Amino acid sequence: MRSLFWRILASFWLALALVAGLSMLLGRVLNQDAWILSQHPALDGLAETWTRHYEEQGAAAAQAYLERRKDVSRLNVQVLDDNGQPLVRGTFPPRAAAYEARQKNEKRLPWRRLTTDYSSPQSGETYLFVYRIPHPELAAWHRGSLLWPLSALAIALVVLTLLSLLVTLSITRPLNRLRGAVHDLGQTAYQQNSLARLANRRDELGVLARDFNRMGARLQGLIGSQRQLLRDVSHELRSPLARLRIALALAERADSDQRDKLWPRLARECDRLETLISEILALARLDADPGAAQPVDLAALLRKLQEEAQLNTPEQRVEIKLQPGISLCGWPDMLERALDNLLRNAVRFNPAGQPIELKAEHQAGELCLSVRDHGPGVAAEYLTRLGEPFFRAPGQNSPGHGLGLAIARRAAERHGGRLVLTNHPEGGFSASLQLPLTPQASL
Repeated sequence: MRSLFWRILASFWLALALVAGLSMLLGRVLNQDAWILSQHPALDGLAETWTRHYEEQGAAAAQAYLERRKDVSRLNVQVLDDNGQPLVRGTFPPRAAAYEARQKNEKRLPWRRLTTDYSSPQSGETYLFVYRIPHPELAAWHRGSLLWPLSALAIALVVLTLLSLLVTLSITRPLNRLRGAVHDLGQTAYQQNSLARLANRRDELGVLARDFNRMGARLQGLIGSQRQLLRDVSHELRSPLARLRIALALAERADSDQRDKLWPRLARECDRLETLISEILALARLDADPGAAQPVDLAALLRKLQEEAQLNTPEQRVEIKLQPGISLCGWPDMLERALDNLLRNAVRFNPAGQPIELKAEHQAGELCLSVRDHGPGVAAEYLTRLGEPFFRAPGQNSPGHGLGLAIARRAAERHGGRLVLTNHPEGGFSASLQLPLTPQASL
């Protein structure tokens, strides 16, 4: 961070300093005559005062004024009319004029020659003033005249340095906080309040901090859920493995007749273990990249689920209610697995003689895929926990492992939707996948 800090600070400072310094130097180099004419004290008000003396008091008074100015400032002045003829004798000696005429290179002259014209506001006449300032006098004035520009430049540089420092700190400090947050996230010790102040900013860094907060919270949640899933998986796998170990131990000590009675028990435990592993793998596959979304044939998907449910449980009746004109883009295998789990739960608790409703309809700009049974429902205090891996509501004797609703919820989230679980007002339990019509794969 130190290197970046000084690079940014030096870049801002040097850029501003160079622009200010070069602007001043170029201005003076390119416009030295204008600079001298406007700033030299010996020329201040000379043209106006001379014109007033000449027009009001005559040529003698105007000549006397020029001679007085020369005694004070060593400034030689000539005043010419429109035809280039001198109006007064002036203070520039004829021999000096002849010497100036012989010199082809003006830089060799011991004075600097400046010209400017002045229009009288009273008479409207235009006068051409020719000034000759000796180089020693001009150099002394230059040394004095540079004090205030240099002072102003020094003050400007101090102000620009402070501004550059503030700009640099406003960039590097948020980046330093983001670096710390990234480090904490890598160490699984991320705290959302570490970027709270930065997230309140209304610039791009504030937007970045808010996005990083959401990402960090999501990753922390995923890490926590994965850890909890591993703990739950290890706990759930112990039970069938322990029963298998006990059954195998009994089979080793039993005679042939008793061993034949234990084989079905071993087969059941193996089937349970295989089912559990299949559901865990199905839940893990939902976190993989599903690929591109594709059109889903809802009618064919619902009919397939209906046929499989009635084939496995002929005593149950599944009714399909498909609203016309419904279309969806998504991932058919994922939806089929989610709806199959919801339908299996409904079959498990639905009383015989009552139909299970499998519906697809529009609700408030979303697609609702719902499964409703007429069973006992679930206690209200457990509704919020349904869908957590390996959670089963107390009082329900279910052979499942608590992963069916978790798979359905994850499938809905992968489509950018949600799983809604409620007790139906007319009795029974309702599980709905609320999906956007154009789902986006979420993390």
